[in-house]
Amino acid sequence: MENLTDKLISYQQIVQQLLMGYAQNKPAYGDIEVETIFDTQRNHYQIMHLGWQHKRWIHQCVMHLDIRNEKVWIFYNSTEHDIAADLVNLGVPKQDIVLGFHPPFMRELSDYGVG
Repeated sequence: MENLTDKLISYQQIVQQLLMGYAQNKPAYGDIEVETIFDTQRNHYQIMHLGWQHKRWIHQCVMHLDIRNEKVWIFYNSTEHDIAADLVNLGVPKQDIVLGFHPPFMRELSDYGVG
């Protein structure tokens, strides 16, 4: 059986690889920068958009994932990417993915982890 440290390191690498790939997609509108924010000590991972669209300042989180209790939690996704399916394709078992933006009773109805 894989030990916790190996599993955590593997999930950290997968999440970072995935978000770095997504971050290559710069918005077609405005003068927007795409930033990845990786807190590997606390296992928080985000993609942020910041810059100007016309005369309006943009500063928004586009994706937010955490690794908690040996599971990858998806807390926010404002894109069309299916993060959960991409994580599965990269080797994360469905039971180790939690759709954290759904309440627990709805998570039980999904093919993914409950929490």
